[in-house]
Amino acid sequence: MNAKDLSLRLQKAAEFVPQNARLADIGSDHAYLPVALMLQNKISYGIAGEVVVGPYKSAQKQVAKNGLENKIDVRLADGLEAVKLEDHVSAITICGMGGVLIRDILQRGKEKNRLSGEERLILQPNVGERQLRKWLVDEEYTITDESILEENQKVYEIIVAEKKETITEYTEKELFFGPILLREENEVFLEKWQYKLSKSERILNSLHQSDQDVAEKIREVAQEIEWIKEVLAHAGK
Repeated sequence: MNAKDLSLRLQKAAEFVPQNARLADIGSDHAYLPVALMLQNKISYGIAGEVVVGPYKSAQKQVAKNGLENKIDVRLADGLEAVKLEDHVSAITICGMGGVLIRDILQRGKEKNRLSGEERLILQPNVGERQLRKWLVDEEYTITDESILEENQKVYEIIVAEKKETITEYTEKELFFGPILLREENEVFLEKWQYKLSKSERILNSLHQSDQDVAEKIREVAQEIEWIKEVLAHAGK
């Protein structure tokens, strides 16, 4: 197994893992990512964390099949409880979940003293990117890199964050789009937001017809529509 056997989104996440990292992959999906990186000699040690017994056993089989039992620990644990500070983890990958779930995993990990603050976080939320970015900046992380890609007609974003000496300030608009993605404005990014514009306009229309008190929600969606139109107009120049 090598990186080419990974899905495109996991290949892209793998690119952000530092050379010789001690990696914890949470929600490891058969341990594909740590196994591929170990076989490339990109990581020095790996943890594959799973909370459900079936995927945990599948990860164990994948690690054993590749003869990596001495290099990758497969652990049955909830989120970052798979990690201990004495593991000296330098990178954490959490891929293929909702952004709110990833945020909650990180929050519980912080509360249970599983994060040293020295790790690089490589996060691939399927939805809820804005909420995840907000948690990161509230916890004084800097978003050092981002990527957006399309695979099997789905759009995926990857957010890379680290703690730095100086704290970066972000606007609400940057948290909405992603500060780095907003600067790059690549084709997949623009396609995503063109689609989101149509969806948000439909939502706004239905909110205006609601008999509930949705004034705050109307303001929020109207603001998002304004931002999206600004970004698409800027890209069209």
